Amino acid sequence: MDLKDQLKNLFPEHEETPQDTTNVESNLWIQDDPISCKYEKRKGKPITILEGYTGATEDFKTLAKDLKKELSVGGSFKDDKIIIQGDYRDKIMAILKEKGFNVKRVGG
Repeated sequence: MDLKDQLKNLFPEHEETPQDTTNVESNLWIQDDPISCKYEKRKGKPITILEGYTGATEDFKTLAKDLKKELSVGGSFKDDKIIIQGDYRDKIMAILKEKGFNVKRVGG
């Protein structure tokens, strides 16, 4: 007898409700202008810079946190720019397109 059966015996009048497993869409502001994604080297180390987001600063910070978490890399948010450690332009562009953003690759 598993846990579900035991709970049914304890609470026979309880009706099980189906769980909604759809992903909740983030409430980031999607802009029409593209976000530019460019590659630079600072002190010999590669970095990816995202700039051109015109929404709220908190939304941009949330986007930076999501990108860093999904890519498992370090980075920061400074001066309305997201700086990601490493050259992840292709992966970042794919993630942003999934979220509904227009992305423009700058350089190389």
